[in-house]
Amino acid sequence: MFKFLPYTLKTLWRHGSRTILTVSGSAVALFVFCFVGAIQEGMNDLQRRQAAKGSLIAFQANKFCPATSHLPQDYDQQIARLDGVREVFPVQVFTNNCRASLDVVVFYGVPPTKLRKTRDFQLASGSWNEFEQHQDAAVVGQAVAARRGIRVGDKFSIGDLSVNVAGIFTSRDPAEENYIYSHLDFLQRSEGMNLVGTVTQIEVLLDDGVDAAAKCREIDELFRGGPVETDTRPKGVFQAKALGDLAQLISMAHYLGYACVGLVLALVATTTIMSVEDRIKEHAVLQTLGFTSKRVFQLVMAESIILSFCGGLVGVGAALLMLEISSLSVGAEAVTIAFTPSLRLAVNGVVVSLLAGVLAGILPAWHAAQTDIVPALRHA
Repeated sequence: MFKFLPYTLKTLWRHGSRTILTVSGSAVALFVFCFVGAIQEGMNDLQRRQAAKGSLIAFQANKFCPATSHLPQDYDQQIARLDGVREVFPVQVFTNNCRASLDVVVFYGVPPTKLRKTRDFQLASGSWNEFEQHQDAAVVGQAVAARRGIRVGDKFSIGDLSVNVAGIFTSRDPAEENYIYSHLDFLQRSEGMNLVGTVTQIEVLLDDGVDAAAKCREIDELFRGGPVETDTRPKGVFQAKALGDLAQLISMAHYLGYACVGLVLALVATTTIMSVEDRIKEHAVLQTLGFTSKRVFQLVMAESIILSFCGGLVGVGAALLMLEISSLSVGAEAVTIAFTPSLRLAVNGVVVSLLAGVLAGILPAWHAAQTDIVPALRHA
């Protein structure tokens, strides 16, 4: 079959404009398909990583956006005395937007001594000492820095909040690279906040083997009669709840992915059947030269698959390159999902393009293979 590849390529190039337009349309469809898949990959990666960490988030009961949650900071000392608790640290959260956004900026204020113990960060540039010794310093995730053009030594401001960038960090968790970490005291005392003594949430790290659900109930029971009730959940569950409506939209986006596959099918099938109609007489000549119906079927199928595959390669490649360069993320209620390019996503995109090419080519190829030689030779 491969010996006929030059013939197939020459046939496709005979109508170059039509071929280029079909490949371009397929590429755009697969580009969108990969973007939709990257959002889902990011959501799945976020949930998988947080489930593996064994961490809990204690939040004020019946509150949603971080701006509305205020827990007494000394709750961390009481939680630290519970069995099975390995580490506890208070977190003050500030975000420029609680609604779903492609450019949400999230500040996490934490005790600086806790940050390096509880996160798997690596500084790409800057200095930990600079961060720890200056209260108005911050370390910025690489994704945020890329989107906002932030460099070490810059002063970065959101509203009335301004920090000096002491470092830019990378993380194995892509979502973490969309956050900015500052000092807890600084964020509590920033202009217009006056939140000394309270925090947005308390993060709890558990020992291995501790039942997370049982520990959540124990923490909530501890503060049931206190000044502020808590709602404690595993971190992955907490983030999924925060992303609630956004997660539903991401699930609905699957239908957009299916529509893109349908578009590839329609484009490739239309182009292939037009090619067959244009070459009825040529196929009849091939059969008179000894080509079997099966061989003609294979030639037309090869055209369809090549069209779809080329479009898939261009679309998938462009999508992965764009995702890698742009460091896109979407967030809601101070939780972000990174658009995550991956090898699995690339393979899925290419496989989808191949399958679309096969399905789109079956009907035109069958039509070409069933052509009667004599009527076809008389075809004008």
